[in-house]
Amino acid sequence: MKLGLIGKAIMNSSSPDLHVRLGKLTGIPATYDLFDANEQPIESLESQVRKVMAVGYRGVNVTYPWKEDAVRLADRASEGARMVGAANTLVFEEDGIFAENTDFTGFISGFRATLGEREPGRVLLLGTGGVGKAVAFGLGRLGASEIVLMDLDPTKSRQLAEELKAQGFAASTITPEQLAETVPACDGLVNCTPIGHEKSPGCPLPAELIAAHHWIFDAVYVPAITEFVAAAKAAGAEVMSGVGLFVFQGVDAFKRFCEDEAKRAAADEQAATLYAHYRRELLREP
Repeated sequence: MKLGLIGKAIMNSSSPDLHVRLGKLTGIPATYDLFDANEQPIESLESQVRKVMAVGYRGVNVTYPWKEDAVRLADRASEGARMVGAANTLVFEEDGIFAENTDFTGFISGFRATLGEREPGRVLLLGTGGVGKAVAFGLGRLGASEIVLMDLDPTKSRQLAEELKAQGFAASTITPEQLAETVPACDGLVNCTPIGHEKSPGCPLPAELIAAHHWIFDAVYVPAITEFVAAAKAAGAEVMSGVGLFVFQGVDAFKRFCEDEAKRAAADEQAATLYAHYRRELLREP
């Protein structure tokens, strides 16, 4: 099964390791190539997709800056991809291109695998870009009582709040100045900004605001133990690291690439094994 990833600045992606490893675990041999616009000319997402389709690829993942283009390029899209308005997975079917957003489905799966049946409650979400939108709708689907959005661009947070409300989810926005008063009244704290990445070190909010009653999620997973994750563990909060989203969005994408239910079930059965592997490797958990 020939797979790949199309995006910019992706040469250090762990996705090839995940998909090849999952292929070995399921007995579905897979190759996974990187198409990085910083390394080779890519005129457009469509031009690159047509190239890989012509040489027999089963599908591709898509990342920055083409996730919104991906859903427009598709002939059909999942409910999640339509709701979020973006896709990170394109599957090449006989009747056209199918788009899925496995950031949306993977966040839901990762939340349950890590935090069990815990209710999300009232959640503060920082950063309303591509992954922030997918996670916000995932929180809505998980039953969050309210999703409080903050973005340095208030226009973006207000727009996402309206989109969430249109789907029946409770949503509001705050400014950075309201962080200190908002955090204690929230159950969940979610970082979907780049802050904490090895290239943008730091904590997305003051560490002293994190308390034991919180659960937190950090979309950043390079490094796996971010300053936000470390501060949450020190405070006694429950933690879902970016490794959870990385693994489950990958498993959900692989399942979409599989051609029948038996193969999808085989991939599903290996999700826990794969998650345990990356938690040991990246989070240094026993």
